[in-house]
Amino acid sequence: MGSRREARRTAIDILYQADITGVDPLDVLRGWAAAGRDVPSFATELVEGTGAALVEVDLLLEAHANDWSVERMAALDRTILRVAIYELLHRPDVPHAAAISEAVEAADALSADESRRFINGILGKIARELEKGPEEGPEKG
Repeated sequence: MGSRREARRTAIDILYQADITGVDPLDVLRGWAAAGRDVPSFATELVEGTGAALVEVDLLLEAHANDWSVERMAALDRTILRVAIYELLHRPDVPHAAAISEAVEAADALSADESRRFINGILGKIARELEKGPEEGPEKG
């Protein structure tokens, strides 16, 4: 596995498994490695980073998901959004447009038909606020 897209998909799989089973993402990651499954270093970074920033990510997600709580979202959509929001917030090596595009593509390939628009809308709002800067952007508590 060489591409960042494939690594993101692996990270989404691991974080989705953690979400639906209630197991810590790092434990799922260790389980995958122990089972001999290929986990690219970028996927590991995304799992570790998203897991560490989960409270911050979920607060931002909930603030931008009009009339949707994080718990009410489909687990797969929630997972895709969490990875992308982590990238928007904490991965300066990933352009905002790339993080959004990859999330939308993941939703298109893996989730329900309406997920693509839902994910694009939320991530677009967050990216626009982040690009405004800290004085106008979302509060990071």
